[in-house]
Amino acid sequence: MLTNQDRRLSVAPMMDWTDRHCRAFHRALTARALLYTEMVTAPAVLHGDRERLLGFDAAEHPVALQLGGSDPAQLAEAARIGAAFGYDEINLNVGCPSDRVQSGRFGACLMREPELVADCMAAIREAVDVPATVKCRIGVDDQDPAVSLFATVDACAAVGIEVFIVHARKAWLKGLSPKENRDVPPLDYALVRRLKRERPHLSVSINGGIASLDEAEAHLDAVDGVALDGVMLGRAAYHEPALLGQADRRLYGAPGPDVDAFAALERYRSYMAARLEEGVALPAMTRHMLGLMHGRPGARAFRRILTVEAIRPGAGLEVIDRAADAVREAEARREAA
Repeated sequence: MLTNQDRRLSVAPMMDWTDRHCRAFHRALTARALLYTEMVTAPAVLHGDRERLLGFDAAEHPVALQLGGSDPAQLAEAARIGAAFGYDEINLNVGCPSDRVQSGRFGACLMREPELVADCMAAIREAVDVPATVKCRIGVDDQDPAVSLFATVDACAAVGIEVFIVHARKAWLKGLSPKENRDVPPLDYALVRRLKRERPHLSVSINGGIASLDEAEAHLDAVDGVALDGVMLGRAAYHEPALLGQADRRLYGAPGPDVDAFAALERYRSYMAARLEEGVALPAMTRHMLGLMHGRPGARAFRRILTVEAIRPGAGLEVIDRAADAVREAEARREAA
């Protein structure tokens, strides 16, 4: 069973990004952070290719399945299937602002229907033994966040839900694109901290605009006696994954050195080799690694080699070696200068 200690750091579900290859790569950097799948709709789980949608490597644990939907019966069945696959948590998306999820009556638009969210969560909780959790916004459109956030959380808490991950922005479903909804609405971290202060029995994690482990640590520090239970990183973890190599020491107090980018490549190597044997194309894995050397000499060459050479027919792990060597050589030249 996941604890609040396990939730100190998580990597956000991100459509088209946090697939099984991305998660295996992130796991090579951190043993402790909780990883999330991309959002998968309940109908897709019920009627689609379950192995393609839900399959994952055992090395990814702890890993949570995020579902999208608004039909309690469908969500309950999808949750049962996800739990049978071995996921450590089932999470409901109440935050995605895309047109597709609005037309399907799920995602952020559910912030307008807290009782429906509670019905969905009650069905999920009844269906599985693993934690059932909610990831939500603080409101949508013209809602008062101080009302909408508490209404959603309280309705879910009334049916036994204890864990909430809050993206500390509104979603504007009218007038902003999904991309703009990640940046334009102002962040209200104070409201999320207020939620924890006024609902201390609940586990509250914060998400949105957190760009570094320094910022993550600041959110986890107590302010006026109130400390949040966790921080969820999104684009920062994806675009600069090397920061995850420090997470186990800094956020969990794990002994030993941080995981260096080169060490992470070695850890990921056996996973890549196994997938290549299965016929997975190299770019499906290397696309998640492009930011690994961010800020280091040779980072541009690293990205170029992974981008250009990985797509060539028959490309294998030698491409990874050449990319890593480009960084080593650039660093050696700088040290010699």
